Amino acid sequence: MTKLKIKTGDTVKVIAGDHKGEEGKVAKVIIANNRAIVEGVNMISKHTKPSADNPQGGIVKKEASLHISNLMLVENGVATKVGYRMDGDKKVRFSKKSKEVL
Repeated sequence: MTKLKIKTGDTVKVIAGDHKGEEGKVAKVIIANNRAIVEGVNMISKHTKPSADNPQGGIVKKEASLHISNLMLVENGVATKVGYRMDGDKKVRFSKKSKEVL
């Protein structure tokens, strides 16, 4: 299992693909597939059958996952790479642009 540099709750920018340039908050990270779901980005139309949750059925707009390699963390409005370093005896994420701990 690989360590991903993007976590749930991070603000990210899409750097490749059809949604290049769009920004959003990470809603969920799917570690097994190296993918993430970003709020408001990569919207798809899903056809749903009527069920107890949705008695009407119909077409539902929802976010599809994006590959982690197509996302870049945004810090203070600027996209930045993420690194790891030891801060005392703790391993912390830091911005490679500003050198600040995230």
